Order: sequence, then C-alpha cells, then structure tokens
Amino acid sequence: MAEQATIDGSDENRLISLGNISGVFGVKGWVKVHSFTDPREKIVKYGTWQIKHQGKWRKVELAGGKRQGKTVVAKIAGLDDRDEAMLYQGDEIAIYPDQLDKLKPGEYYWHQLTGLKVVTTEGVELGSVHHLLETGANDVLVVKGDRERLIPFTVGNAVIEVDLLTEIITVDWDPEF
Repeated sequence: MAEQATIDGSDENRLISLGNISGVFGVKGWVKVHSFTDPREKIVKYGTWQIKHQGKWRKVELAGGKRQGKTVVAKIAGLDDRDEAMLYQGDEIAIYPDQLDKLKPGEYYWHQLTGLKVVTTEGVELGSVHHLLETGANDVLVVKGDRERLIPFTVGNAVIEVDLLTEIITVDWDPEF
C-alpha cells in the first residue's frame, strides 16, 4: 500500500472511533471490519478513513466495501495483498466529525454524550457518562460517579434535557437508585 500522510497530535484528539480491522477476507487485500456504526455496514460509506497503523494515524481511501454475511469487508485503495492486509489486523478505524451525517434536533451521536455531567432535576450530581449500551429497547447511559448507574436514554422520560453547550444531561432519576 502506498504510504499515506500521518496526522498531527491535535487532529488525533478530534477523531471518532468507528471500529477496527478484525482480519482479512480473500487473497486480494480485502479486510474484515468490526464496526461500531449502526447499521454496521455504514462504516464503508465514509470513503476516507484514518487508520492507526503501527502507532501512527494514516489517511486511507476506500476502494469498496460491503456487508458479507454477519460481518463487513472493505477494500483499502492500494492494499492488494493478503499478507500485507494481515499487518493491519487490530488497527483502529476513525473519521473526523465533519464526515458524520447531520442530525435532526434532539438526536445525538454517542461520542457527543460521553463525558457529559449527569445531574438530577433536583441538582444532585450523579457523575458523568462513561459510555453507552445498546439494549434493543433503548440505549442506556452508563454513569460513573460515587458508583455506577445505568440510566435509560429515554428523552422526555428519564432524560429531561441534553445541553451540549453546558455539557450537562438533566435526568429524572432517584440518586439512591
């Protein structure tokens, strides 16, 4: 594969992780991808990825990609050999925020919620969002503070307000629960 430009440290902090390369597919350099996107094959729609290869972020262009059974496979431009593709196994895949689709009001990407402070309607601070879980019925905020709490991300019910400017999520939640 042709050497791609690396990115500097300040740009690295802006990257959003979308998954990683989990293996190889076939003999022509295609890779299997473990995707965090929903649907999982959306990861190949971005066209340009940043890949952390051998400790350095590099920009790569996709030449193709698709869902293959229960997995996703992708063809990175210039990566045409199975043995070379194997060297990328485990590499993280990321994109820049401006590559994401624009959301409707009241919709959020998980990375926007991670790290936000969570307070009750009475002003009791519960901690901050460590990560989110997908349960099928609804997403769940994993809030870490004095202890770990699992709070359903149900806007208008448990979640009263998400304020990205103040970085606070207000919840209707019993601090003892």
